[in-house]
Amino acid sequence: MEQPNNPLHGITLQRMLEVLQARLGWEEMARRIPVRCFQHDPSLKSSLTFLRKTPWARARVEALYLAVTRSG
Repeated sequence: MEQPNNPLHGITLQRMLEVLQARLGWEEMARRIPVRCFQHDPSLKSSLTFLRKTPWARARVEALYLAVTRSG
């Protein structure tokens, strides 16, 4: 299904986390979105597991990704 107006179309949750981690680091991600998977022993795997089960947290990660990537 085409989604020309969806800026997240084709971007996986894993890719979003990789970009955020590279640009901000886990500590800044935890400051902006205070969830345990970012605060205590963060890893890509634990974060993906949590975010796939938690729609409100995933929505915040998506919003943060858009804010970070749009600002350059």
